[in-house]
Amino acid sequence: MKIHHLNCGTMTPPAAPRMVAHCLLLETARDLVLVDTGFALGEDRLEAAFLRTARPSLDPAESAVRQLRDLGLDPEDVRHIVLTHLDPDHAGGLRDFPHARVHVHAAELAAATRPGGGLAQRRRYLPAQWAHGPDWAPYDDAGEELYGLRARPLDGVEGVALVPLAGHSRGHSGVAVDTGDGWLLHAGDAYWFHGELSAPSHCPLTLRLAQRLVAVDHTQRLANVARLRELPEQIQVFSAHDAAELTRYTG
Repeated sequence: MKIHHLNCGTMTPPAAPRMVAHCLLLETARDLVLVDTGFALGEDRLEAAFLRTARPSLDPAESAVRQLRDLGLDPEDVRHIVLTHLDPDHAGGLRDFPHARVHVHAAELAAATRPGGGLAQRRRYLPAQWAHGPDWAPYDDAGEELYGLRARPLDGVEGVALVPLAGHSRGHSGVAVDTGDGWLLHAGDAYWFHGELSAPSHCPLTLRLAQRLVAVDHTQRLANVARLRELPEQIQVFSAHDAAELTRYTG
């Protein structure tokens, strides 16, 4: 398996470090797999509040579909997309791969697609991003033990598993990838800053406050960060938005 680490959306929130949308492109023996999609090509559906607070660049060159073409790959060969959750900076690019099967936690899919849940929940999701009717593959919390975490192998995607890490959103999950020499764990928005995995942990105040504000269960989110902090070195953990962590893999 060949693994590409992509930035599918730079963000420059006020009084905070530069943030990225860290996605993975997996070249497997059979097809291509995307882990998260970042923003869509030519994104035009984002709410004013998100644009004001996240300040995404929305550079078409950073879109996943454009980066695949730049690598000489055909977007039509992306047969599977694995989502940490359905926030717009993670699922915006779904519409650029309408033929792909989309793997996601069942609780996240329900929160994003069913009526109700209050104004805050309705505002965090953009149904237009999956208006094309994706081939959803939902999963529950059942799975196999992976260094103290629960990992659910994906149907039809060898070496990739969904790891429930709810808190940021109702069905937020990490995505574990077996590299053959160990595991990568894309922790999504379980945390936003690499210092949160340190002992003692630290995080810029603006990011700390923002994470508390957007989490559906901040206490559960913190508990998951503590679990990630205790993982052995056989698992390389990184989050979706920390630019320094992305640089670790891209140089």
